[in-house]
Amino acid sequence: MKRTLTLWVVTGILGFCIFPWYMTDSGFWSSQTLRDPLVMDSASGLVSIFYHDRWWLFLPLLSLIGVLLVQCLPLRPVLEARLIAGLAIFALSFCALQGLVISRSGPSVFPWLWGEAASSGQPGMGIGAGLFALSALFVLTSSVSHMGRGRGDAFVTGMIGLIVSLVVVFVFYPVLHILVQALQLPGGGYAFSVFASGFFASDIWDLSCLFGGNACGVAINSIFLAVSTGLGTTVLGLAFALFFTRTAFPAKKLLRVLTVIPIITPPFVIGLALILLFGRTGTITEFAADLFGVEKSRWLYGFWGIYFAQMLSFTPIAFLVLIGVVEGVSPSMEEASQTLDANRWQTFRFVSLPLMRPGLANAFLLGFIESLADFGNPLVLGGNYDVLSTEIYYAIVGSVADPARAAILAFTLLLLTLTAFIAQRTWLGKKSYATVTGKADSGQHAALSPMVKRFCYGITLPWAALTAIVYSMIVFGSFVKLWGYNHSFTTEHYVRAFGIDFSDGIRFVGAAWDSYFTTLTISTAAAPLTALIGLATAYLLVRQKFIGKSAFEFGTMLSFAIPGTVIGVSYIMAFNFPPIELTGTSVILIVVFVFRNMPVGVRGGVAAMSQLDKSLDEASLTLGANSFTTVRRVIAPLMGPAMLAALTYSFVRAITSVSAVIFLVSAKHNMATSFIVGRVENGEFGFAIAYSAVLIVTMLAAILGLQFLIGQRRLRRTNRVEGAVAA
Repeated sequence: MKRTLTLWVVTGILGFCIFPWYMTDSGFWSSQTLRDPLVMDSASGLVSIFYHDRWWLFLPLLSLIGVLLVQCLPLRPVLEARLIAGLAIFALSFCALQGLVISRSGPSVFPWLWGEAASSGQPGMGIGAGLFALSALFVLTSSVSHMGRGRGDAFVTGMIGLIVSLVVVFVFYPVLHILVQALQLPGGGYAFSVFASGFFASDIWDLSCLFGGNACGVAINSIFLAVSTGLGTTVLGLAFALFFTRTAFPAKKLLRVLTVIPIITPPFVIGLALILLFGRTGTITEFAADLFGVEKSRWLYGFWGIYFAQMLSFTPIAFLVLIGVVEGVSPSMEEASQTLDANRWQTFRFVSLPLMRPGLANAFLLGFIESLADFGNPLVLGGNYDVLSTEIYYAIVGSVADPARAAILAFTLLLLTLTAFIAQRTWLGKKSYATVTGKADSGQHAALSPMVKRFCYGITLPWAALTAIVYSMIVFGSFVKLWGYNHSFTTEHYVRAFGIDFSDGIRFVGAAWDSYFTTLTISTAAAPLTALIGLATAYLLVRQKFIGKSAFEFGTMLSFAIPGTVIGVSYIMAFNFPPIELTGTSVILIVVFVFRNMPVGVRGGVAAMSQLDKSLDEASLTLGANSFTTVRRVIAPLMGPAMLAALTYSFVRAITSVSAVIFLVSAKHNMATSFIVGRVENGEFGFAIAYSAVLIVTMLAAILGLQFLIGQRRLRRTNRVEGAVAA
């Protein structure tokens, strides 16, 4: 206990005395700190106290020094732990307080208290402050474990404290800024009337279109589109799941690729392909006009175009959710139904379908939320059909920026997603849908009735053919000069995007290289962090018992319920000012990807860890290993599939995400998706599609590489024995 506490206290004091307390112009660290440590922008906490009169920084330092003094006193262990916890809480609280109160323009509360030095303000916290706060946090968690909490395991209490702190800082803190911004008056101050007048404005909740009016409000448009997409993707996903599990179609592997490939496609690329096919000068539009005399129109730009694109984009997500649910239905229950003289349709209608209810609810919820958060397809195909995600974007980057309106719209979007979560839980209730038990469950699934089989074939085969056509057009569009006008073959788009000059060494002269390398760097950094935090959270949820476990789980899953557009807006409002200034840095992009995608790692880890018997942990602990060694040597090697899923998903989503990063990119750190959006807005469709094709190939290579590196989880020697027999 004392050795651990001393280590963290010394680490915090060294961070306070050596590293820059404030963020420098070049980020968290600058070589200027070594060259001129007395400059305010690169001074350590100790230099800031004695050379720049920042007296308030002395109090947190004094608290950590007090921890060393308390350890030297002859106190009872519990009393000593409580005193140390109190000192650590004071250090953390005062660090946060001074950072929030003293901004770049000076103190916002009690300016006379802080003195003349505070009137010049202070920038955001840097690496010195971060290291100090981290040390104080682990001093607190170590003292809590010494009180007997968390079974006295410092590793467990440390993980709980770290994850709770990260969720509070990077999820709850930004969302709180949306609520505060929505209440702010134009001239300063706050009033609920401002929020009420903006939230209940007619352009948000107008229902006139239902009664013959011109247009509905953006919230009504978003709800109608999200419900339609959720229902459509759920029906299509169920049809594909039944098709792959209950039919004997010969080319299932090829169709499986076509159903999943939209997941690794940038979200607006499908919208571009639809324009090339069904736009006013699209291939199918021209063909229908020449052959049947159909008048060319702009039907694609509006509700039907967005709905069409979202169905193509999000049906694979519903399929991946439902295929496991369909396979998990107990064959014995279906056989029992048929034994009781039910026909195939009655068995499907009254036995199989009710047992799929949780999967159907989850598939609908995912389609609903993805539709609400979708930014790329409404941006490309929206026309006059306004939705919340694009309205938030225009409120931020429009000719007249209106942060208050953006905050109100973001709050509306958040409210809709949380309402969908509550509605789903209410619909499912507390009924049991378990069909997989410890008992053997042999038998075969019931065959589909002729009507259901015809329905599945009639939907899945045409939809797969349409998907194949759309993606062939994506490839074709990247190799023609100007789609719809000049279809001569060219590689100009790829050369402009990814040209390399070999005349004087190797120079990457293509316009897309900068954003491409930035995207790969940030995605590669975010993916392992996402998997690590997600699987650590899963370990706590499955293996540990502690007070507030339900609230802890809700907090870790909240970021999934928050649409990407809301995340982007909240990060701008929260991290553009002290105490944490991240806007314009690569750190903010890594952070947003980590906490946006963390719930996937959590749920995958929970599912995988629930299959590992607790006796494995107990055996390791009995043999003298601590919790950290048990996790590292026993649990982690058995978590290969969950780790692969978390790494793959987070890497792919980091590359294809647009709704959150569109607000957070900068000239120095530009992401591929925002770069492509700019090309689309300029009408450079060939360039955008060529870039997207390169991203798709990159993601496929990364997924295959991750599968090769991580491999499969080996629980027995079955494969080896079978291989020997075969030889």
